[in-house]
Amino acid sequence: MKAIICTRYGPPDVLQIREIENPAPRENEVRIKIHASAVTASDLYIRGSQVPFRVLIPFRLMMGITKPRRPVIGLVLAGEIESAGKNINRFKPGDRIYGLTGFSLGAYAEFKCMKETDSKQGCLSMMPENLSFEEATVAAYGGLLAFQFMEKGNIQPGQKVLIYGASGTTGTIAIQFAKFLGAKVTAVCSSENLELAKSLGADEMIDYTRVDHSEPGVNYDFILDAVGKNKTSGFKKEIKNSLTPEGKYVSIDDEPLLLDSARLEKIRVLVEAGHIKPVVDRCYQFEEIVKAHRYVEKGHKKGGVAIKVL
Repeated sequence: MKAIICTRYGPPDVLQIREIENPAPRENEVRIKIHASAVTASDLYIRGSQVPFRVLIPFRLMMGITKPRRPVIGLVLAGEIESAGKNINRFKPGDRIYGLTGFSLGAYAEFKCMKETDSKQGCLSMMPENLSFEEATVAAYGGLLAFQFMEKGNIQPGQKVLIYGASGTTGTIAIQFAKFLGAKVTAVCSSENLELAKSLGADEMIDYTRVDHSEPGVNYDFILDAVGKNKTSGFKKEIKNSLTPEGKYVSIDDEPLLLDSARLEKIRVLVEAGHIKPVVDRCYQFEEIVKAHRYVEKGHKKGGVAIKVL
C-alpha cells in the first residue's frame, strides 16, 4: 500500500510517499480502508518536533530520537471497514467510520488496523451519514477538542461565551456547539474571518488584530482558548479579566485530548441533526502532502485541511 513516511524531524519536505506492507488485522482489530485524513496541529508538532524546549527531551524519548518511531504519521482518518476480526462487535465490513489514531498514528496511509475499543492508540465511531469523508476528518478532530473542553464550562442557555480562535478547526465547531447549547457567542478571529464566524451563528465578532482590550462592562461566563497557550496577543491576555465571578477560562492544551468514541457518537448525532457543519478550508490530494503541510503551517486556514487518500 501507499503511505506517507516521515523520514526525520524537520520541514514538510521530510514527508515522502513510499510503498509499504499492507497491515493484517488481528482477531480484535478492524482493517480500515482510509478515504481521507487531515493535516492537524498535532501532525505539525510530530513532523517538526515543534514542542517547547522544556518537553523536547521527553517528547523525543517517547516518539523517537531523530525521527518518529512510527514513521507513518497522521492522527485523523475517515473511511470504510474493509475487514473485521472475529472478536469485533461494533463494526462490520462496509461501515463508514471516522476517528483518531492516537499514539499509534498511521492515518497517512491507504489502510490502518485498529481496535474497536478506546485507548491511547485511538478511537472509532460510525461517521455522520450526511458528511463526506473529508468533512468527517474535521468533525472528528475539531469536534473532539471542542466538545471536551467546552463541556468543562457546563454552559447554560443565555450565558455569554467567548471563543478565541473562532475560525480554526476547533473554533468553528465550538461556535456551533455553544449555539446549540443556547449561549450567546462572541467569536474572536482576524478581520478576514469575521463573516465566517457570523455565518456559523456567532452573535458578536471581534477582530483581535484591531483591538487592544475587551469591551468595558462585558463579562463572559465561559471563555475557550481554541488556539492554545503558545499563541498569544495583548487582547488574549486582557480577556482573562472579563470573566464573571464564577466564569471559567479553558485552553485546548490544558490537558491531553481524550480519545472517546462516545463523544464521537455525540458529534455524529448533532451533525446529522444539522446543528453542526464542519468547515473544510482546502482539500489536497495524497501526493500533495508537502504542500498541505506548508499551507497549514502558515497559520491562516479556516476550519480544517483534509487529505484525499483513496
